[in-house]
Amino acid sequence: MADKELELYIHIPFCIRKCNYCDFLSFSCDEEGIEKYVSTLVEEIRCKARDYKDDVITSVFIGGGTPSILSDDQIERIMNVVKNNYNLSDCCEITIESNPGTLTEEKLLAYKKSGINRLSIGLQSADDDELKLLGRIHDYQTFVDNYNLARKLGFDTINVDLISAIPGGSIEKFKESLLKVVELNPEHISVYSLIIEEGTPFYINYGEGGPLEDTLISEDDDREIYHLTKTLLAEAGYNQYEISNYSKAGRKCQHNIGYWIRKNYVGFGLGASSLYDNMRYKNTSDMKEYLRIKAEDVPCGYMIRKEVENLDIKDIIGEYMYLGLRMNRGVDLKKMSEQVGQDVYNIYRTWIDKCASDGLIINKDHIICLTDKGQDLANYVMAGFV
Repeated sequence: MADKELELYIHIPFCIRKCNYCDFLSFSCDEEGIEKYVSTLVEEIRCKARDYKDDVITSVFIGGGTPSILSDDQIERIMNVVKNNYNLSDCCEITIESNPGTLTEEKLLAYKKSGINRLSIGLQSADDDELKLLGRIHDYQTFVDNYNLARKLGFDTINVDLISAIPGGSIEKFKESLLKVVELNPEHISVYSLIIEEGTPFYINYGEGGPLEDTLISEDDDREIYHLTKTLLAEAGYNQYEISNYSKAGRKCQHNIGYWIRKNYVGFGLGASSLYDNMRYKNTSDMKEYLRIKAEDVPCGYMIRKEVENLDIKDIIGEYMYLGLRMNRGVDLKKMSEQVGQDVYNIYRTWIDKCASDGLIINKDHIICLTDKGQDLANYVMAGFV
């Protein structure tokens, strides 16, 4: 039997300060607390390796939070336990997320030494007033300085994150940010439309009924920004391969593609999610419970698993559809039918035909994909496959 491919996700939940729009599992912490977490994380990664000894690791993603607030020594310890205990492919993509203002020459050199070959920088906006509104710890110049330093030190694969639909913003202001990023010529650009999430400071002001709700941009402007992004980035040589992601040729994020095609992945760290052999689960989000992981636990760390779900065939097919349709290449119905042993088109025939007749989906040669109009209404289309 051929070795299975596997992705690893490593969660670092710490930030210097939580941004005003963020509802991710992240928070500030002192150095002692961070060190306790890293020591436990390293132990979890090490002692779970026995379960994946026959798997080939195609990508590693260190996300957060703000992984770049860790010391160079802590990142090296995390990477060393991965490299020493897992079978990394020769072309393994290894990404670390970072925020401007937390990168130094020492850290970047440590990343390269430890095998990290892809840097993802969270810019979010090139406008300093918008950065302040978002609660970011940096200004635009700090980002430029960090970006240029990474280039100088040899990072040749960099992603830059941007947020659109920032309260009080405009189409023109977003365009200015996008063009500034394009001028820097990163290999990959991710653009996410801001969602006002409950439980965040933004929700108090901009949520339904909030005092500043009327400063949010309209849905029509949001759609115009989306189409503007696709047009400008295509002209600059960036291929849109997923609803929110654009890359130069050969520079797609393989780790994220793995999520959309349902490749097996295992998450380490607080609240990290996993999908393995059609079982979904996540680690506890309780730090005290997480820190109880001990080397002598057999199997190590399994007592922290939460929300375990063994997916049935209906769940699996539905995930293939609504995750796969995020990608511009769409879903190969014939190939999927062979994998699951059922005629997938017949299962969704009514919905697929309706979306096709409404101009939301193209169905050609067993492959279905979203049209431009379908991307505008992606949530509506994908809801029909859940």
